[in-house]
Amino acid sequence: MKLHRLAASVAVLTLVLAGCDNTAEVSSDLKTPAQKASYGIGLSMGKNLSQEGMDDLDSQAVALGIEDALTKKDQRLSDDELMEAFSFLQARAQERMSALNDAAAKTGADFLAENAKRDGVITTESGLQYEVIAKAEGAQPKVSDVVSVHYQGTLVDGSVFDSSIERGEPVEFPVGGVIPGWVEGLQLMSVGEKYKFYIPSELAYGAQSPTPAIPANSTLVFEVELLDIIGLPATDAADLEASEPAEEIEE
Repeated sequence: MKLHRLAASVAVLTLVLAGCDNTAEVSSDLKTPAQKASYGIGLSMGKNLSQEGMDDLDSQAVALGIEDALTKKDQRLSDDELMEAFSFLQARAQERMSALNDAAAKTGADFLAENAKRDGVITTESGLQYEVIAKAEGAQPKVSDVVSVHYQGTLVDGSVFDSSIERGEPVEFPVGGVIPGWVEGLQLMSVGEKYKFYIPSELAYGAQSPTPAIPANSTLVFEVELLDIIGLPATDAADLEASEPAEEIEE
């Protein structure tokens, strides 16, 4: 997280709140539109800052700074003091996130090492692990195909971060358009089969955290059912058709 992001969050909050009816007394009921919007903005900013590792901020001091800005009081700290404080919090947040990332990587590696010993679990050359839950004799997709699948994704602790099964609707996507572990795993499957993929972080999102529900360096577990092969994406199919020579008309 860069320093200006924390400052920008506070600045945006101040500007928006300045446009609200701040003469109304804020209560726990949050009845007026201004109160509701103010609470929502504060809640959103708090969640964002917490996700950035800033979960030890003093909420009362934050409120004091907002109040001073709204009432146009002189700021209680110099810009240099504020930047020094921002730098300190940023460095501490980065240290915490680095420790969490390292812990996630170790947890994933330990999980995969033990998982590889289980009967029925196969480890490929890339490090992808999978097991067959239900066999079938259908066709196998190619990397250029679009497939329809049902899936559920969890972390190694079992917490669910995404599930088409819970939504009650399968998804369609190009085989070559997903994370490497899926690209490899889907091409091992036949239509009608159900597999469980155990995907090392380097075959998933690596050191990135795509959502707060998936920490960086996470090993991911997916239960996947291959429902159908749709074929080539529409644009690719049109290009392929256009490139094919027309049949000669017999006289």
